[in-house]
Amino acid sequence: MTQTCKTWEGWWPRACALLAGAFFAGAAGAAAPVVVLNLEGAVSPATADYVVRGMQRAADDGASLIVLKMDTPGGLDTSMRQIIKAILSSAVPVATFVAPSGARAASAGTYILYASHIAAMSPATNLGAATPIAIGIGGSPEQGEDKAKPADKKDKKDKSGKKEEAPPKGNLTQKQINDAAAYIRGLAQLRGRNAEWAEQAVRDAVSLSAKEAQRIKVIDLIAHDVKDLLQQIDGRKVMVQGVERTLATKDATWVAADPDWRSELLAVITNPSVALILMMIGIYGLIFEFSNPGLVLPGVIGGICLLLALYAFQLLPVNFAGLGLILLGLAFIVAEAFVPSFGALGIGGAVALVIGAVILIEPQAGGQFAVPLPFVVMLGLVSAGMVFAIVGMAVKARGRAVVSGMEEMTGAAGEILEDMQGEGWARVHSENWRVVSRVPLARGQKVRVNRVDGLTLSVEPESNYTEGVKS
Repeated sequence: MTQTCKTWEGWWPRACALLAGAFFAGAAGAAAPVVVLNLEGAVSPATADYVVRGMQRAADDGASLIVLKMDTPGGLDTSMRQIIKAILSSAVPVATFVAPSGARAASAGTYILYASHIAAMSPATNLGAATPIAIGIGGSPEQGEDKAKPADKKDKKDKSGKKEEAPPKGNLTQKQINDAAAYIRGLAQLRGRNAEWAEQAVRDAVSLSAKEAQRIKVIDLIAHDVKDLLQQIDGRKVMVQGVERTLATKDATWVAADPDWRSELLAVITNPSVALILMMIGIYGLIFEFSNPGLVLPGVIGGICLLLALYAFQLLPVNFAGLGLILLGLAFIVAEAFVPSFGALGIGGAVALVIGAVILIEPQAGGQFAVPLPFVVMLGLVSAGMVFAIVGMAVKARGRAVVSGMEEMTGAAGEILEDMQGEGWARVHSENWRVVSRVPLARGQKVRVNRVDGLTLSVEPESNYTEGVKS
């Protein structure tokens, strides 16, 4: 019995050690998960927030790779640079994958593709057209001149036979193009990709298909789906924060990290049209609350909507002249209800509101974040309708008879309460008033008020008042 106990005591620690070793060996042998982030649509503050937070969460969870599945027509420069900074500083390798077939990585998507550790595309996809859009109305002056005068591109010679040099382009558009070209060239050199074509995509807005991009080393590979991508990049070596790492993705499991409620909410409120509507609701709500203290609900809704609108405008490339015109237009429309301007303030406010809405968003993303023209037209019509409604009510009010105040007392009917001569009492509008009269009046006699003197009414017999009106 004693020997059996000793045998059991010696076996238990060894069994525990074997089980623990097997557990940790299995955990170490299992490949770390791959996180897939979906970037669809325009690159906006909402998508940048989703991608950056998704990358941070993947790093915290110990992911072995982040796959950024992308299909974008481009987007805002600020949001694009925010995503690229997150990729360059990421402790987890990032593989940008343009998918599914038919997707594209245009404009801002090309920069993100170049910045990634691994660049991949599905068949029948394309990238390029990375020329930055000029800020302002009318686009680039050079582009318009080139289209209008193609013959000017030919080399010109002066009288001595020497070629004349083209005048330097020093406007804002050319500076933006030079900055973007240098930026994408730096990304290409960092990842060892085709820098010449990258600069051409910026300066000439050229595009490439997936096969052509792989042939000239713009991307690393072509894959049909995420599973195929993980199979192909298994064993590939990448530089992550200056350290070479070998990817082990052949048997890795992957999980899609969809946008959460925060990203969905941000995507809604950063829509310029929604942000503009929120601002108008907020301003009108506060005005109703201040005009009628104690309603509470308009003030609560107005405050929330106004703060959401201000947060959205802080993220969007807002033209402050446009925002100022919108606020001025709203102020004029509200003032129309209190100032007798006969529509001048209201019409001016509607015009300012429409112009402000048109120039509200800087056209940095090819018009993708501009307020739609039909919405602007509808906004102008609604504002004009409010103005005409206010003016119409004012005109009707001026044509109506006075129904309150001292002015309404003139001509009011009354009845004498007691016989009087000079002064006495009468009932007018169900109230007892002190009255004066130039003629004697008897109790119950009907009278009319012809003048108000403080709290005393001057009256005369109704027969005399009627005769005076007829005459």
